[in-house]
Amino acid sequence: MGLIVQKYGGTSVGTTERIQAVAEKVSRARERGHDVVVVVSAMSGETNRLLALAEAVHSQPPPREVDVLLSTGEQVTIALLTMALEQAGCAARCYTGAQVRILTDSAFSRARIQDIDAEPIRDDLAEGRVVVVAGFQGVDESGAITTLGRGGSDTTAVALAAALQADECQIFTDVDGVYTTDPRVVPEARRLDQITVEEMLELSSLGSKVLQIRAVEFAGKYRVPLRVLSSFEEGPGTLITYEEEGMEEPLISGIAFNREEAKVSVIGVQDTPGIAANILGPVADANIEVDMIIQNISQQGLTDFTFTVHKRDFQNTLDLVRANAEALGARDVYGDDKIVKISLVGVGMRSHAGVANTMFKALSKEGINIQMISTSEIKISVVVEEKYLELGVRALHKAFQLDEEIEPVAE
Repeated sequence: MGLIVQKYGGTSVGTTERIQAVAEKVSRARERGHDVVVVVSAMSGETNRLLALAEAVHSQPPPREVDVLLSTGEQVTIALLTMALEQAGCAARCYTGAQVRILTDSAFSRARIQDIDAEPIRDDLAEGRVVVVAGFQGVDESGAITTLGRGGSDTTAVALAAALQADECQIFTDVDGVYTTDPRVVPEARRLDQITVEEMLELSSLGSKVLQIRAVEFAGKYRVPLRVLSSFEEGPGTLITYEEEGMEEPLISGIAFNREEAKVSVIGVQDTPGIAANILGPVADANIEVDMIIQNISQQGLTDFTFTVHKRDFQNTLDLVRANAEALGARDVYGDDKIVKISLVGVGMRSHAGVANTMFKALSKEGINIQMISTSEIKISVVVEEKYLELGVRALHKAFQLDEEIEPVAE
C-alpha cells in the first residue's frame, strides 16, 4: 500500500492508556498493508517539567545541557510506544534522533535539520517492523544533542517523510483537521477537506497553531503530502497539498487571527531618505521582529510611521524608539497593545477582484475601524481594536460564506 509517516503530539501520548491507543491505531495501519514510521513528542507536560527542573538548579541553564535534558522526554515516549506495539503483536524498534542521525546545525533549542541517515529505518521497514523515532531532536557534527524548538516533532516527521519519500505524512493532533477559522470563536467554522501548502503557510504565520510553520515549509520544499488528523476520533482530516490546475479554488480558505500584536507610532518625523532605517535600526539591533509597517503620505515635509511587533516585545520597543525620538526629530511616540490582527487567506484571491472591498464593507457594517492594512498575493491582513476580534472574525466568516460547503465542479 505504501509508506506513511505518522506523528503523535504530547496530548496524543499523554498517558499510558493513550500510548496503547496509538499502538492500536498504528497496528491497524500495518494491517491495511502500510509500512509505518511513527514520530512522537514527549508526554504532555513533560517538557515543561524538565525545564522547571533545569531552572531550579541554574538561573540561566546552559543551552547545550538544556537540550540534553529535554531530549529525554521523547526517549521515554518512544520506548513506551515500542513496548505497546510489541505487546499488540506488532514488531517495532525505536530510535532517538541521535541514533537515526538526524543531523542538525548547532543552534541549541532551535536547531535546523541538515541531513538524515534513513538507511537504518529502511532496513527495519524491509524486515517488517514499525519504526518509532523521537521527534524534536537531533545531533550536530560534534555529536552534541540538539532540539528543534517548540513543535519540532512536526518538522521531524515531515523531514523523515521527505528523506524516505513517503506517500503521506500524517500529523495526529487534538483537532480533526484545519478549519476555516477557530471554532471556539465561530461555532459554524467548517473543516476543510483540502488546502494548499501556500495557504497553510500563510495561516500558520498569521496565528493558526495547527502546524508548526517550519514543518509546512519543509512539506512545501520537498513536496510531501501532509494530512492533519485527530488522535481521538476517526475521520479523513485535512490534506495539505499542491494547487492543481483546473481545480475550482475557493475565494477564501480561512481566517487567521493573532492576539499577540502591539503597535508603535512615531509622529511627525522628517520625510527624508533613511528615516525608516533610522527608526527601525535600534529595534533590529535588539533582535525584535517587526511585522506590519505603514508610512503616511508626507505633509509639509513630515510623515507618521507605524509598525507592529509581538506583544512580548512591546515595552522594550517603545523604550528604544522613545530613546531615539529626539535624534529622529519626532513630535511624539506612542504605543498600543490593545490590538489584534485579522487575516483572510486564499489562493482564489489571485483570480478574483473585490476581496478587499467585501472585507472592508463587512467590518464597516459592524462599526469596526481598520487601523492598518497589509496585503500579499493570497492574503489581506488588518489591525483592529482588540475588543472587536470575535465580532470581526464572525462578520468576515459570514461575508465570505465560509460556513457553506463548496459544491464540487461538474465535469
